[in-house]
Amino acid sequence: MVMTGNAGVYDPRRVLEHADFKVLQKGEKPVPGANIAAFYNPAHEIHLVQKPRPKPGPGQVLLHVRATGICGSDVHFWKHGRIGDSMVLSDECGSGHESAGEIVEVGEGVTQWQPGDRVAIEAGVPCSQPSCDACRLGRYNGCPDVVFFSTPPYHGTLTRWHLHPAQWLHRLPDNVSFEEGSLCEPLSVALAGIERAGLRLGDPLLICGAGPIGLVTLLSARAAGAEPIVITDLFQSRLDFAKKLIPGVRTVLIKKELTAKEQAEEVKKAAGCQLTVTLECTGVESSIHTAAYSLKFGGKLFIIGVGKSEQILPFMHLSVNEIDVGFLYRYANQYPKAIRLISSGLVNVKPLVTHRFALEDAIDAFHVAADPTQGAIKVQIRD
Repeated sequence: MVMTGNAGVYDPRRVLEHADFKVLQKGEKPVPGANIAAFYNPAHEIHLVQKPRPKPGPGQVLLHVRATGICGSDVHFWKHGRIGDSMVLSDECGSGHESAGEIVEVGEGVTQWQPGDRVAIEAGVPCSQPSCDACRLGRYNGCPDVVFFSTPPYHGTLTRWHLHPAQWLHRLPDNVSFEEGSLCEPLSVALAGIERAGLRLGDPLLICGAGPIGLVTLLSARAAGAEPIVITDLFQSRLDFAKKLIPGVRTVLIKKELTAKEQAEEVKKAAGCQLTVTLECTGVESSIHTAAYSLKFGGKLFIIGVGKSEQILPFMHLSVNEIDVGFLYRYANQYPKAIRLISSGLVNVKPLVTHRFALEDAIDAFHVAADPTQGAIKVQIRD
């Protein structure tokens, strides 16, 4: 099949079939200065590869990627080879989509950027065609022809040199580091969830899950003025981390022996009032049930987390309590907001980074990110 549009420009076969592409064996060192990247495949392997350094074409820039965070979806593709039925690994695929970097070369027609500019990389590139309803209406996260780097088959941004469309980059202020710039991606997820959930100043809020997305949602919700905020998790260490991040948050440890209704009573007790909004950041069925039973009549259950393809919901409880249920797919129009919030100091994402690795050690970084006993919140790879 011949790929056209952005799919053709970023056709993964251009890399996989290139003479310079090589999977590095365990212990094998890359050539100094080579374009290296972390790839996963359908055999559930994660390894470094050497690949060609690309040349920017019209409307493109070449970036030196300076910081990349490992996302739960990266680990999921490595371990499980798929997310749902539409995102399935069928070949070697480059990881990473939480990145920031420095422009090193610009292609023909690019006038807004020059070498040395520091940018956050928005990894989802929609078709931007007038015939596309999603793009025309500004909900470009729903574009059916999107190229989302690191989602199969498109190679990700966890690499040294990355080619990107000039219009899908965002300038970083001088007081925002590359590391903070890469965290604009998970922050954009949280901001999109808060926006779509309609969270208002003073709303009592439950956040389910104190992983990276739950914690950046906590930071954002506090900045948005939610009060009180209750956060849940299976691991006390993550709840302790949340408490250090936002001392006023109220924490509830999930107990596996409790039913969802019993767990919800613990949540309501911690809140001390009726909860208006839940931002569910795990995608786990039992957690969604707890969220539903925690809400007041007319509340909002908004699901940010990614879970199994089919789940059972407490249908009649949701119905007789007029609880609105909403979902999030990635984000749209959030990067400029994320950068403003970080630059102003209103949202401090720096404490989220608990582990840092060099690009050459990216495979070690993946193993730390995938192991809950290591205590990682956000693992960053820097070059």
